[in-house]
Amino acid sequence: MQAEANLQIQEGFAPTKRRKCILHNIEFKQDIAIVKYLLKYNSVFQEPLAGHLLFVERMSGREWQIPFMVLEANEQYYVLESRLDQAEMVKGLVWDVYLIIHAEQAMSPEEQEQPGDVNADDDADEGEAAEEETATDADNDSVNENDSEDDPEPEETIEEFGVIEKKYRLRTKHSFLELGSIVDPETKQAITPYTTNKGNLSFKIHDRGPVVKVENAELDKRGNVTLEGFYFSPFPYENEELEKTLVIGGPEGFEERVIPFENVVREDLNPYYQEEQQPYKATGFKVHLHVKDLSNTDENSLTFRLYFKWEDEDTAGPDQGDLAIPLQLISFKRRINKYIILNTDSGKKKVSLIARKKTRSMLIKVVQYSFVQELKKKVRRTITKVKQHKKTKKAYMVAFKMAGYLPVKKNLVMFESFLGKQYSCNPRAIYEYLKENRPELELVWSVDGRSISKFENAGIPYAKRFSIKWLFMMARARYWVTNSRMPLWIPKAKHTVYFQTWHGTPLKRLAADMDEVHMPGTNTKKYKANFHKESSKWDYLLSPNAYSTEIFRRAFNFNKEVVEVGYPRNDVLYTKNNPADIKELKEKLQLPQDKKIILYAPTWRDDQFYGKGRYKFDLELDLLQLKEKFGEDYVIVLRMHYLVAENFDLSPYEGFAYDFSYHGDINELYLVSDVMMTDYSSVFFDYANLKRPMIFFVYDIESYRDKLRGFYFDFEQLAPGPLVKTTDEVIAAIEKFESDGFTIHSEIFNDFYERFCYLENGQSSHKAVQKVF
Repeated sequence: MQAEANLQIQEGFAPTKRRKCILHNIEFKQDIAIVKYLLKYNSVFQEPLAGHLLFVERMSGREWQIPFMVLEANEQYYVLESRLDQAEMVKGLVWDVYLIIHAEQAMSPEEQEQPGDVNADDDADEGEAAEEETATDADNDSVNENDSEDDPEPEETIEEFGVIEKKYRLRTKHSFLELGSIVDPETKQAITPYTTNKGNLSFKIHDRGPVVKVENAELDKRGNVTLEGFYFSPFPYENEELEKTLVIGGPEGFEERVIPFENVVREDLNPYYQEEQQPYKATGFKVHLHVKDLSNTDENSLTFRLYFKWEDEDTAGPDQGDLAIPLQLISFKRRINKYIILNTDSGKKKVSLIARKKTRSMLIKVVQYSFVQELKKKVRRTITKVKQHKKTKKAYMVAFKMAGYLPVKKNLVMFESFLGKQYSCNPRAIYEYLKENRPELELVWSVDGRSISKFENAGIPYAKRFSIKWLFMMARARYWVTNSRMPLWIPKAKHTVYFQTWHGTPLKRLAADMDEVHMPGTNTKKYKANFHKESSKWDYLLSPNAYSTEIFRRAFNFNKEVVEVGYPRNDVLYTKNNPADIKELKEKLQLPQDKKIILYAPTWRDDQFYGKGRYKFDLELDLLQLKEKFGEDYVIVLRMHYLVAENFDLSPYEGFAYDFSYHGDINELYLVSDVMMTDYSSVFFDYANLKRPMIFFVYDIESYRDKLRGFYFDFEQLAPGPLVKTTDEVIAAIEKFESDGFTIHSEIFNDFYERFCYLENGQSSHKAVQKVF
């Protein structure tokens, strides 16, 4: 359908080669939202234009398709319109917006001439075989809608069932979209469109929370800071009943200071409101403060944060309705990093006014000034900037491919475990076997930069992941041995033998067997396609038993040789399972010799995450209750999954609870423990080799089984231990094991052992090496 729209396009707001699909405007009318947007013309599109607008709920991965109609078309772009049902919008928390267009071929002649952007991570999925580096500079001081925003996806082409689809992220150049927020009359929740830090359109659904943005930030030579911006809320309660104050907060012991600010009328923002449905308008503010008082300290480094506080002035002290909103730099404003050098009573100090990279929240940092240290930082920043440049990435990829044509180093074996973060699992077992039995081989580990110290301290040969040295070693190596996927951009040379050891016997569904994928940064179709693209490079795949072999072949679409010999990592559970070695391990781990040890090793949840590769975990286990019951005779050791990004405060349980999440070798924890508690993690397949009691703490089994993954067998009937949902039930299970003398009397366990552990007897490393090397 086409109609004359005569849309007036603002200068700079038309589609471009980089922003092929861009927002024009959003208008809320009664119970619908009307979204107009522009799409750059492409000769490969089907005529009449076919496709849909796609909303993806960021937390759950749920998809919502909305039709569009063509308002106008010319040789430069299409003008499209979609009408969104507000009642459907409020069923999510954060919606990311894409456009799907049907095409007649993958690329037009014009596109084929363009080299396109190169991004080493644009194929990355997360999951049990994640290959992307996790973020290290996330702002933990605030949670805002941009924290989990992934890099804008390049134009993506998907072909399935003969239909070619081109997928575009809907971009926007509007800085003030949030002022168009409206409150749904039925749910009383705000529907707020916003521009992400990456320049994309998203919607957030929330029942509280104002917007505070900084448009201009200055720091002069005398230490005077000037901030200008606006604050706004769509909610009557926050506008009419909460007192607004601007405060500066600091490190522990710093007394929060209130900063005076000047309110400013902002008539220039009037065009951005939804006049019919939004009675409230933004108020401008202007702040002046002097930083010299903050820098007169003996501390070497201090960080101060700026907040707007919205407080109930009728209630003394903190109140549930009170809010503290960090000052954030507005979208499209270039990142601020201004500094001055001040002479203070405690020496020269460098005072910086900064907007954080991810959250754009405003900080004031005070550090001791050193010319030499500043010079080193500048050099490091320059090197990092060069490394991260797209042309450098492209050159690196080309160099990797070209290095693959160099003569093979026939004795070089490269190892990697969990993205280079650990010295563990099957690669470790194979490495240690080869080191002892094949001295002619050169054995080197691929190591994440943040884990180098572990390898240096242990004297283990390594190459830093993605370094020049790593590039040439990986490209020329005869063997790769890894337990998780490599980034998709890495080409495998013809001379390289890729031995994929994987990292567990599958209970929950994998890859092609998953009906839906609920992971950040991907969708079901993309996840499966990327997985199969990676698995096509594998030459050998390790399997612990016939059950796993059948699943691996199907789920990974793997048609080459499966090495079905048991897991090498479990050899130690047979060779070290004796009182002398266990006593030595307890001394090494500084765990009490005279107490029984409970190991708690749960898995991660696909739909609970902070961002790519950084998963949340809520500790449902009541440690205080366990301590009160068992503290005299037991200790508990926590071992989180490697993708979980939690740091638990165990200080209230000192002497009872220990966090070993970052301990490299989980086998050592198996050996010292008397009972293991897990949920759906594959660790119980390995632990069964010890024939010790297990408890399955499955408080969310209905959700996990029916929504997130699904199981390969009837877990509730065949689990080799009791299934419990509360801490009380955990206590009862432990007491039952105590009364039985920690001996297992169960036909279910015996059948389980015979089905899954029959190949393992301490010789799997030998058998795997004989097969592959």
